[in-house]
Amino acid sequence: MIDFTGQVAIVTGAGAGLGRSHALGLAARGARVVVNDMGQGADAVAREIESAGGQAIAHHADVSDEAMVSDMVAHTIDRWGRIDALVNNAGILRDKTFAKMDMADFRKVIDVHLIGSANCCHAVWSIMRAQGFGRIVLTASGSGLYGNFGQANYGAAKAAMVGLMNVLHIEGARYDIRVNTLAPTAATAMTKGLLPEAALDLLQPETITPGVLFLLGKDAPSRTILSAGAGTFAVTQIRETQGALIEGDITPEAVAAQWDQITDATDVENIENAFAQTRKYALRAAKAKGIALDW
Repeated sequence: MIDFTGQVAIVTGAGAGLGRSHALGLAARGARVVVNDMGQGADAVAREIESAGGQAIAHHADVSDEAMVSDMVAHTIDRWGRIDALVNNAGILRDKTFAKMDMADFRKVIDVHLIGSANCCHAVWSIMRAQGFGRIVLTASGSGLYGNFGQANYGAAKAAMVGLMNVLHIEGARYDIRVNTLAPTAATAMTKGLLPEAALDLLQPETITPGVLFLLGKDAPSRTILSAGAGTFAVTQIRETQGALIEGDITPEAVAAQWDQITDATDVENIENAFAQTRKYALRAAKAKGIALDW
């Protein structure tokens, strides 16, 4: 039984859609919830939680504003004394083809999704380290993992969640801070008008929230990209082929000649970190040259 009794969770962008669903789901299982949203929806969701017998407070921080995020975290600690879970859900869209995109809109999307998530993670990080416990969920998207027409800004911001997760997972491991990424496909205000109505009916936020609650549990994994939509859950993985070692002259033509082997997906492997990738390449080159490399 995944239970959050006694725990405190912050959910950003929780005034509607996915964030609201996550906040309600946490509260239903005993968490005290900080409902963050710039609009009045945060107050409505907090009242909804309290009407159901839960505990919640609303906070209207703009997550891209570091000072406002710090204020939200300070209020949370003043009220409840701890922070166990953070769900980075806040987001915006400024869709346009790259040729027509205003770079101010590119930066704004990066500020909300990437800088906003980093602000929130940074604000709770020392608290979770001191507690020896923390659960963080970042929110990516298929647009970031696979691309989507007209969403260069959004796709770049969402792909960045994976890089942030990878490093925070490594740095938080010794403190039992587990960091995962959700890649949802849901019917929300951001997707309305982009998908057929019949599909939207199936892609309700409530079909995704159970995956988030799992990622926030005591026995959660870490460094996992959980893709979810309409009740389907899948894990997206970044893996690497064995590749080919080019001996002799390393030229563009040599790369082209070995392209089939370079792209051969047989025996693909998970790379634990960037250093492990460097070690893999150096050891292979050393072996080919008959060099004893004690590494």
